[in-house]
Amino acid sequence: MQFISTRGGMEPLGFTDVLLSGLAPDGGLAIPSEVPQLALEDLEDLRDLSYAELAARIIGLYATDIDAEDLRTLTAQAYGPQRFPSPVVPLTCLDDVAQGLGLVGLSEGPTMAFKDLAMQFLGQAIPFVLRGRSQVLNILGATSGDTGSAAEHAFRGQDGVSVFMLSPQGRMSDVQRAQMYSLDEPNIHNIAVAGVFDDCQRLVKTINADADFKREYSIGAVNSINFGRIAAQIVYYVWAWLRCTDELTAAARAAYRVDVAVPSGNFGNIYAGHLARSMGVPIRRLILATNENDVLDEFFRTGVYAPRSGAQTLATSSPSMDISRASNLERFIRQLLGEEDFVAAWAQLARSGRLDLSAHRERMREEFGFVSGRSTHADRLEAIRRVHSATGYLIDPHTADGVTVALREREPGFPTLVLETAKAAKFGDTVAQAIGEQPPTPDALRVLLAASQHVTDIDDDVAALRRIIVASALS
Repeated sequence: MQFISTRGGMEPLGFTDVLLSGLAPDGGLAIPSEVPQLALEDLEDLRDLSYAELAARIIGLYATDIDAEDLRTLTAQAYGPQRFPSPVVPLTCLDDVAQGLGLVGLSEGPTMAFKDLAMQFLGQAIPFVLRGRSQVLNILGATSGDTGSAAEHAFRGQDGVSVFMLSPQGRMSDVQRAQMYSLDEPNIHNIAVAGVFDDCQRLVKTINADADFKREYSIGAVNSINFGRIAAQIVYYVWAWLRCTDELTAAARAAYRVDVAVPSGNFGNIYAGHLARSMGVPIRRLILATNENDVLDEFFRTGVYAPRSGAQTLATSSPSMDISRASNLERFIRQLLGEEDFVAAWAQLARSGRLDLSAHRERMREEFGFVSGRSTHADRLEAIRRVHSATGYLIDPHTADGVTVALREREPGFPTLVLETAKAAKFGDTVAQAIGEQPPTPDALRVLLAASQHVTDIDDDVAALRRIIVASALS
């Protein structure tokens, strides 16, 4: 399997090269040169595998330059009982909320968020590749809340890897901050930027666009701009469909299609779902859910993509989705338009700050299965109350965005799975507002919340970020 850049300026690379490089040299994102296919008989061959075994098989379709036995070892370590309980990804029926509604549990990992499922794999795979090449890597990332903690917990104490994680000052929950800033390992560097997530993301891209600096300081990425993250996220879409159909006859399985609702800010999680659907997993529709920062909903409803500034990005009660410039949308638009038209369209976006693809709106719905909707704070509270009242189960506000839009967009006769994003305890104040009491706080979280925190504050200034990297990067 070879990977190319969305912008056409990168020689084809293998998976391990893409894993270490993050952004392509031309500023684009790595995409597979072709999408591997899974027929129904292939899916049946995967049915009895454990999650770790399934991960090795699915990721292996993309990571063809990693030996299959090595890949099985890496996924066994990433998804073993020391990091995830069994099952790694549980499915919960929410028929008492609405007939045919289900929840895909993606928050069983160390930081109680779906990002753990991809990051724990990267935390094994990247050091493995580095050891084989006698190299080091300085990971530079940006987080709106959960990516940072998942990355830091995956790489803390790892030889040959340092993490420089940017987060927006005052824009995360207390638990999200504690999970990151309480770490004191010398290879973890927390940097709080005066701005919003999009400003952090722009700083990361600016550093990555400086090829000489990136090469000199061995800069890599573990945000969803890294295709390794996307490959690992495809796994739970396959797993969810398999578990939904375990009790069906072979004939019923052949006709069984699901809708999947995905809370989305940076478009990485749902892009993985798009690839799963493109590979042949029987997903009928991908229901994209945003909060009040609804640039993605606007795009799929109207065909117009108009990213907003940091000043226009609202602080909401689902803060991990407070994003107004979705990096991974570039990957989808490249597929939608093809290479030549994409290059012209992306240049237009850079010039005008707006991209009108309304002529492709029906294709996005009919060919690619995308529908979308937005959720408000009041909607989130109502969804949390409704699920808790009907089932006793607590969902976090981002998952509540997904439930809200799933209930609005679902169609009779088609089961709808909502991807959970985090445990409710990570956002206790919002959950308490919804149900009238704080959700239970695990003992481990109490320890984190009481711990001293380690973070460096900077202005939205690439020079300040460079100085920190130069002072602390591995070489």
